[in-house]
Amino acid sequence: MSNLKFLVLEGDGIGPEIAKASVDVLQAALKLYDLKVNLVYEEIGFASLKKHKTTFRSEVLKIAEKCDGMILGTCSHNDYPPTEEGGLNPSGVIRKYFDLYANVRPAKNRLGKLERFPMGIDCLVMRENTEGFYSDRNMFKGVGELMPTPDVAISIRNITRKGSTRVAEIGFKYAMERRKKLVAIHKANVLRYSDGLFLECARQVSKKYPEVEYKEQIVDSMSAMLIRDPSVFDVILATNLFGDNLSDAASEIAGGLGLAESINAGENYCIAQAQHGSAPDIAGKNIANPVSLIGSTAMMLDWLGKKNNNQQLKEIAQMIEDAIDKTIINPKTRTSDIGGNLSTTDFTDVLISNLKK
Repeated sequence: MSNLKFLVLEGDGIGPEIAKASVDVLQAALKLYDLKVNLVYEEIGFASLKKHKTTFRSEVLKIAEKCDGMILGTCSHNDYPPTEEGGLNPSGVIRKYFDLYANVRPAKNRLGKLERFPMGIDCLVMRENTEGFYSDRNMFKGVGELMPTPDVAISIRNITRKGSTRVAEIGFKYAMERRKKLVAIHKANVLRYSDGLFLECARQVSKKYPEVEYKEQIVDSMSAMLIRDPSVFDVILATNLFGDNLSDAASEIAGGLGLAESINAGENYCIAQAQHGSAPDIAGKNIANPVSLIGSTAMMLDWLGKKNNNQQLKEIAQMIEDAIDKTIINPKTRTSDIGGNLSTTDFTDVLISNLKK
């Protein structure tokens, strides 16, 4: 994979700023290994809506198919018009098209010892990404929500054996690379059939990984335990909604969503995507923290390295992660959201200077 090709979708709000920072770091890191990347840019979000009357054109998916991966900027999809008026959620469309069933969200201390959580945190939330309560992903046709009367709203939750088994498989694989611990999150005491099936699949997969310590935890008590002592958790396996909630909580404990990396991966495709939103209130001010998308891009390189047995890509990914750590551990080289004074571009320049082969 000497010639990488990535699709860059800048998105809305701070998306273009953090996407540029991520691309700058990516190119600088690859240059140290005498590698180059071909970048393809396409418009999504409000820029696409203005020009094409839709926030996401179907042609973008065909372009993405010809790329090794994707850097996806933030999207203000809550502010888009209704779907029938062209307001598609780019992230949801991409995940469904490429069947990106694993949303991998690590959370670890990067700011040093935190007063609120001196025990520290270094965990990874493995979130199932294609079903659950997410109504744009759990139906073959239509939406998984309905209102039979103006006063009754119903949401359908879809849990499948296939979806639960494959996300458990990748969760245990990550656990094997980490501290060999995994906890499956559920509410099977209430959602007996759906979470019961999820746990059945997790238990079955756990038999293939006897080296991994396997536990189960009800989601409400897990929320309390994560705050009480986050240091005891390694891989946290969860269905879509529970994983979304717990990963945000873990990232906040670790220092905030500005530091929260994330990839969405399937069998054959992976995208880098920040955990946080588009922050339109600070868009264009050059003060956004780009770490989340920069780190996500490193995670995508690591995924490609593992998929293609390419040690070099894994080394480049680790080099970027090390540069992030070196930059943000110093209070003088942080952005304002984590107590510093650097602009987005200045922070990016310092991070690039900290890249060491």
